[in-house]
Amino acid sequence: MTLTDTGPLVALLDAGDQYHASCVDAMHRVPSVPLLTTWVCFAEAMYLLGDVGGYSYQAALWDLVKTGQLVLHDLTRAETHRMAALMAQYQDTPMDLADASLLVVAESRSLRHVFTVDTDFYIYRLVDGSALEVVR
Repeated sequence: MTLTDTGPLVALLDAGDQYHASCVDAMHRVPSVPLLTTWVCFAEAMYLLGDVGGYSYQAALWDLVKTGQLVLHDLTRAETHRMAALMAQYQDTPMDLADASLLVVAESRSLRHVFTVDTDFYIYRLVDGSALEVVR
């Protein structure tokens, strides 16, 4: 599975998004499908898609879940505590809640790739000091 940030979820479904073409192209380079995201990113994408395309865009995002192309990770208590620590560590960047959720899932599930348009992932480090490989 490849971790997926909010940006690509929106861009893949909104042809008017500035990253639409690059994210569609990047899907050919995503190391493994289905895509994996957190409820935090999913909620953020729902909000943004509703804002630009209404319910039809939100329904398309639900369809990705229904068809198994997108899997939602349920965060554990330990992961949420780690998110708070990461946000404190990267407060000068700053790290948002969605990014923190993806980093902790990468750590807990030993994942090494993130599909994102967010350049902050070049800065973030996993607990072992390594960086995620950005698929963009």
